[in-house]
This record gives sequence, C-alpha cells and structure tokens, in this order.
Amino acid sequence: MDLSLIQAIFTTLRLTTPSKLTLLEAQIFLPLHFPPTPPDVDTLVLNIDSPELARQVRNVLLAAYADSHKVSAVTNAGSVETSLSEFGSGDVYPVHLFVSSLGEGTSLESFAEIVAHLRAPDGCPWDKEQTHQTLRKHLLEESYETLSAIDADDKAGMREEFGDLLLQILLNSQIASETKDFNFTEVVKHIYDKIVRRHPHVFGDVKLDDVDGVLQNWEKLKEKERKGKKEEKGILDGVPSSLPALSQAQEYQNRAARVGFDWPEIEGVLDKIREEIEEIKQAQNLEQVTGELGDLFFVLVNLARWRKVDAESALREANLKFKRRFAFVEKSAKDGGRNLSDMTLDEMDAFWNEAKKQGM
Repeated sequence: MDLSLIQAIFTTLRLTTPSKLTLLEAQIFLPLHFPPTPPDVDTLVLNIDSPELARQVRNVLLAAYADSHKVSAVTNAGSVETSLSEFGSGDVYPVHLFVSSLGEGTSLESFAEIVAHLRAPDGCPWDKEQTHQTLRKHLLEESYETLSAIDADDKAGMREEFGDLLLQILLNSQIASETKDFNFTEVVKHIYDKIVRRHPHVFGDVKLDDVDGVLQNWEKLKEKERKGKKEEKGILDGVPSSLPALSQAQEYQNRAARVGFDWPEIEGVLDKIREEIEEIKQAQNLEQVTGELGDLFFVLVNLARWRKVDAESALREANLKFKRRFAFVEKSAKDGGRNLSDMTLDEMDAFWNEAKKQGM
C-alpha cells in the first residue's frame, strides 16, 4: 500500500488522516453486491480506473449508503464533493473515492459491542440475568410483532421489528459466548457456509432451471447433511414443533412433495377436500368431529400449497379482514346509538355488507 498516495489524497481533501480507515482497492468490488466495509468507519476506495468500475463501486456502496450520502472523488486535478448516486458521471480517471462514515451505531460490530456491554459487569441488571430459556418468550413475541408489521405493510414498523429480532439473536449469541458454547462469529460462519453449500446453482457449477428444481435439490442436500450426523433424522424432523399449526402443516407437505410424495394433479386435492367434508357430516361425536376437522384443515393447507399460497399468511389476512369489518359494524351501531346485542343479524349483516362495499 502506497502510504504517500494516501497522505496526498487526504492533503487534497484538506482532512486529517482518520485514526480508523478502511482502505480498499477498487478491483475487489467487481464480484460484490454489498460493501465489504463497516459503515461506521471512513472508507477510501483506490484506483477506480474506468466508468464501468466506478458504476460498480457506486452500486455496491448504495446497498448500505443513501443516494444522497456525500462522497469525495479525488484525481490529480483535485477533489470534487458529490452525492454517491451522482458518482461516476465524470470522465477523469483514475479516481479515488473517499466515503465518510455513517456515524456511530451503524455497523453490526458496533451493535454487537453494546449488546456485550449490556451483559458486562457494568451493564444492565436485567440483561445480565437473562438466559436462553428466559429470552425464549421475547423471541416469540418479537417474531409475531414482526409478522404483524409485514401483514400491515408497515415499512417503518418492519425496520424497527427486524432490529428487535436482531437484538434477540445477538443477545442469545452473547450468552452462549460467555459459557464457551459458541459465539456470534460462529453463528454467522455456520449460516454462511450453509447458504453457500445449499446454493450450488449460485456459488458452484450446478445447473437448475426453475424454483421447483432449486427446492428439490435443496431437499437432496439436506438429506445428505442428515446422513452425515450421528443421530440421523427424518425429512420432517427439522420442522419446529413450535410453529403455528398451519405453517407446520404446509412445511410438512412441502418437504414431502419435494421427494415425490404428492398428488400428480390438483384434482386429487380437491377430491380429498370433498371427501373430508362428507366425513365431517357423518361424524357422530366430538372426538370424530375434531379428527375430521383436523384432516380438512390439513388438506386445505395442501390446496394452498398447490396454489402457491402461504396458508398461515392467508388466514392471518382473513383474520385482519374480519377484524376491520366487524369493527365497522360495531362503530356503525354505536354511531346510531345502538348496542350490538340489541340488533338483529340482518341489521348487523347490512353494516357488514357496507364494509365490504367500502373495500374493508
């Protein structure tokens, strides 16, 4: 690394060389899709020698930095401050690019530090008392709150809830590091290796034509992984028992279908639905009705799978729709000085139909 070049660049920028600085050769950006630098540290990209390379550097950086983020392009003729989205529009090469940091708290490393601080001797009494078991309910709550934000298409809510989920992962990883079971780096490395291993059509030389081919190959790879473990598990054993019933049923059926255990045509599913409805009609007691309803729910999930619908999401949306419409009925009754309990079904149904007309 040419230290004199770096010093000259900062002299041109009229900046003091920062105590923390990421130095990158522009060529390493060629295969990338995400910046290889923590955004809470200033970054200097050296030797961008063509418009094509400038665009690639810019596009990779835009995965973590805003379009309007100010950067400085440095050439032999001097420096020009511009927005990141505008960088690369000039024709003077080679050029070096200085990218100022996004500030404190914008990197995964900085977040891992504050989580570790929470568990340190001078940290938070509540956080220091937590275990994997005590945090379980919080992980579940945050997961459902995240789903609620997704269902509402609440972008700001999603951003917040994804952060809350990340906190749970880092906090559990920190707890594990203190007992020498594993650490966050190992968590990342394990999933990194798994993603690469299970996507040979992206990171290797396997050729797959469509999504179905990807999923079938995915199942073959997981089957191979299971055989390599001491306690061999079945195809369905990896589905969490704590999943909501609809999601669990769909995942069971997805996995079975990937190895060929499936109806050849959707008509088989529809026939099975009709069969289950008839069996419900013939059920003689609560136990039989319960069993037959369970079978019907299960085959309805299979229909959802055939139609490329996520059953859990479909029911959640139906629940939200019912809630919106019933709230309209309730409000309409209140506006008219009526109690729902005093209204006839026809009167409530009229409000319900009005809610439907309004697109609720």
